Amino acid sequence: MKRMKNDPDMLEEYDFSGGVRGKYAKRYAEGTNVVVIDPDVAEYFPDHDSVNEALRGLTAIIKRQRKAAQGQGEERS
Repeated sequence: MKRMKNDPDMLEEYDFSGGVRGKYAKRYAEGTNVVVIDPDVAEYFPDHDSVNEALRGLTAIIKRQRKAAQGQGEERS
């Protein structure tokens, strides 16, 4: 494999002539949350929308449980 003269890390086979400079810059600047899901869990979620839907459902359950726990604490006081 022949290296490019001006950049020793780049191979001559790499072709960026069709690339668009800054294509994802705005999205990157907004930030990202990348979470790696284990394969045994990922088989139940075909895409990111299904993961988000499941997590939103879980957060609704957590909120209800917290409200219930706070209500029980007030009754005991």
